[in-house]
Amino acid sequence: MTSFWTGERVRLRGIEPEDWTAFVGFAIDEERSGGLLHPPRSAEGFRAWAKEQAVAKSDGDCFALAVEAVDTGQIVGAVGSHYADPRAGRFEYGITMGAGHRRKGYAAEAVVMLLRFMFAERRYHKCEARIFAHNEASLALHRRLGFAEEGRLRDHVFFASRHHDLVVMGILADEFAQLYSMSELE
Repeated sequence: MTSFWTGERVRLRGIEPEDWTAFVGFAIDEERSGGLLHPPRSAEGFRAWAKEQAVAKSDGDCFALAVEAVDTGQIVGAVGSHYADPRAGRFEYGITMGAGHRRKGYAAEAVVMLLRFMFAERRYHKCEARIFAHNEASLALHRRLGFAEEGRLRDHVFFASRHHDLVVMGILADEFAQLYSMSELE
């Protein structure tokens, strides 16, 4: 084992200032794939954001990480936890993969590493993901990872000139432990 944060395909690491160009690409990919539409952002805006991320202290158990391909060293996506509630023992997470890096196992491995950390090291009980109902690839990924559909928020988000459903999926720590090792050493 080289690091808790390095798997067969990906390495999770902090965001560096030079990663800004990758995040420009991810924003374009998200827009093209039917994600939320945001106003255009300047290159300097992306540079400043990446610099800020590079020196930011984690907000408790809320953080963003770059997903880097082990074989090439190229940043292929990002993953992070947010809306962590230690008292209730639950958190939400999000992931994005660059269009040219999807369906290669990067996302699945990155999610498993993040969940292992949050469940085994930070002692959370439940993880939730909120997924646009039209994003069949993401829904399928989460089902394969062991997430269960917990509900559908009808017409919950508005983008692309209309309302869309949002699917809430969740996985409990004990469900994760039945599918995956809780330690990278096992």
